[in-house]
Amino acid sequence: MDELSWGWMLAGLVLLLVLSGFFSMAETSMIALDRYRLKHLAAHRAGARRAQSLLQQTERLLSMLLLGNNLLNAAAASIVTVLVMRWVGGGGMTLTISTLLVTLVILVFSEITPKIIGATWPEPIALRISFILVGLLWVFSPIIWFINLFVRALLFLMGLRRRSQIRAQGLGLDDLRLLVLEGGGFLTGNHQDLILNLLELNQMTVEDVMTPRSRIEGVDIDADMVEIMAQLGTARHTLQLLYRGTPDAVVGVVHVRKIFNLFQQGGITREGLMSVMRQPYFIPEGTALLTQLQNFQKTQHKVGLVVDEYGELLGWVTVEDILEEIVGEFSGRSHHRDLFTRESAHTVLVDGDCSLRDLNRKVGTLFPVTGPKTLNGLILEILEDIPEPGTALKVAGYPVEIVQTQDRRVRVARVHVTEENSASAAAPQEAGE
Repeated sequence: MDELSWGWMLAGLVLLLVLSGFFSMAETSMIALDRYRLKHLAAHRAGARRAQSLLQQTERLLSMLLLGNNLLNAAAASIVTVLVMRWVGGGGMTLTISTLLVTLVILVFSEITPKIIGATWPEPIALRISFILVGLLWVFSPIIWFINLFVRALLFLMGLRRRSQIRAQGLGLDDLRLLVLEGGGFLTGNHQDLILNLLELNQMTVEDVMTPRSRIEGVDIDADMVEIMAQLGTARHTLQLLYRGTPDAVVGVVHVRKIFNLFQQGGITREGLMSVMRQPYFIPEGTALLTQLQNFQKTQHKVGLVVDEYGELLGWVTVEDILEEIVGEFSGRSHHRDLFTRESAHTVLVDGDCSLRDLNRKVGTLFPVTGPKTLNGLILEILEDIPEPGTALKVAGYPVEIVQTQDRRVRVARVHVTEENSASAAAPQEAGE
């Protein structure tokens, strides 16, 4: 009878450990499920729909799993204690030996091993056992409700607010960026860069990519025709601004191709220029690039004039400017290339109107882009004054020398770029972080 009793107790202990391991494995596999992949699978598999329903009531699910796990562990501890007492008899060492033995057995067979299995294969395990968990949740519902009364009371006494359900939060921009970076094995370098650029687009505004007012070529429509012809004959850009007296009094925008057509048809006149120009399309400053790209699509415009709250012209932005932020620079577009010139391996002559984003991208610098948009703006913000030629200062860790100033702005500056302060040198450090 004693041998039979020992056998039954050992068999019961094994069964309790297996059942406890099931609850541990179920808890880990359910929590480790990818919520977004599960949402996709739910359209095709019943197990995924059950798992999704369980995760929508995470509080009750966890309560049931922990209840079953702790009940089984407590029962297993009681059996081990009885077995140890029969083995070594009563005494002071019985409690110590049983405690150590119970801890070892439960950790190995009911906690660590099942949880490793659940974390390694969460999807197949969770989907297969979901129907069992649904049934157990229904069976234990009254007990779970009773236990949660004490939990809610304790949370209330601690001053902690409780949500009715623990819901999976949507992916944020940083989460999406991390997913793209970690998905490098499935995406080519160009595709990865394209998606990352697209994610950044809504954080950028039209001021980040616009051609500033000082670099816009324009024609005063009220000027003498000889002067107008001279300006058009020396135009470097394909788009020309038409205005009356001052660039703030914009009349329209005309493409050089249409001017050539006028010339072939018999000559250029004011009336001819007015007939082929396109009415100005204005963009408020601060407009997000993604929003503006959608606006261009709706209005069928290809160029917009950026104005401030007072209606003063700040610059213009084209569809190509925005697309370049997504796919990179188009071949043949060179309106930014004359903004900086390499003097040597470590020095660059930069136009003050050069965009900090372009400078970072083309030269490899790490100037901040959250404040001023141009090098001139960043220097003036630091100095809070118009510098004299020859002034030297450090801008974001880069030695900068003012070469030329004009019209109350920095016209040309010399930037010293070394391997220590370039983006290529900083990349391994960022990766290590």
